[in-house]
Amino acid sequence: MTESVAIVVVTYNRAELLEGMLAGLSRLDPAPDAVFVVDNASTDRTPEVIAQATLPGLVPIVSDENLGGAGGFRLGVKTAHDAGYDRIWLMDDDVVPAPDCLGVLLSYDEDCLMAVREDPQGRLAEYAATRFDLDHPWVIKPKTGSIVTSYPDRAAMPETVELENVAFEGFMIRRGVVDAVGLPDASFFIFYDDCDYAIRARRAGFRILAVRDAVLVRQLDFDQQHDLAGWKGYFMYRNLFAVHFRYGGNVAVRLKPWLIALVVVLLSPLRGGRAEARNVTRALRDARGMTSPPSPT
Repeated sequence: MTESVAIVVVTYNRAELLEGMLAGLSRLDPAPDAVFVVDNASTDRTPEVIAQATLPGLVPIVSDENLGGAGGFRLGVKTAHDAGYDRIWLMDDDVVPAPDCLGVLLSYDEDCLMAVREDPQGRLAEYAATRFDLDHPWVIKPKTGSIVTSYPDRAAMPETVELENVAFEGFMIRRGVVDAVGLPDASFFIFYDDCDYAIRARRAGFRILAVRDAVLVRQLDFDQQHDLAGWKGYFMYRNLFAVHFRYGGNVAVRLKPWLIALVVVLLSPLRGGRAEARNVTRALRDARGMTSPPSPT
């Protein structure tokens, strides 16, 4: 069976990275049927890069405002799904797939697949979780295992690895997944929107497989460290708390955000100061309004 494929890319003010990424998409064999590029109201030369790209099937979607990664992916997935594509492949603007990456993924008759990322030096950089623990309250960081912590390099991996979490960098879904669980949740803005979607998909009965031979190269070195006292810190705390409130396996896990917030506030004189304390208290308050995932319809 031949399935149609739409790629969804979300970008914001990273024209140089987007340029390299679109060039990589143009080398895919087989080629995708469509590439939807969601421009989150960029103010750099992103519109120019999109207009000059020689990529068949490229469809720009220009937002009037910055919807964040979560809102951008929601818009792009909705557009691709409404257009009737069989598979939807999600990517950020800072990754470049190997020319055979799409073909490798399409060779698997699976509903949820993940390409495996590496850094610019060719080292394994796939941090998608093989274990995401929402059952034990003493586990502070729920990601307790990942591909990169389980295997020294790509060659050591088995052909496929089952995942409990993903990144919207190389995650491919069939349209039936969208029918069953709905669209990405735009309310996350950034961070944990991909985690939320993976949990929803798995709870609906879909398994997620990382495919060793589907290579995706990051243009930047991987960095998950963010200033928890800055604006990104607010979203990291809020969305982490929302995931616990939504999917915690027991009362103790669902109460864990309160304990984390208390500890951060108590330690704030020694680390993030008042700014981080404000972030975590506001995040806790706002996450309480995100306790339910969006409806599939």
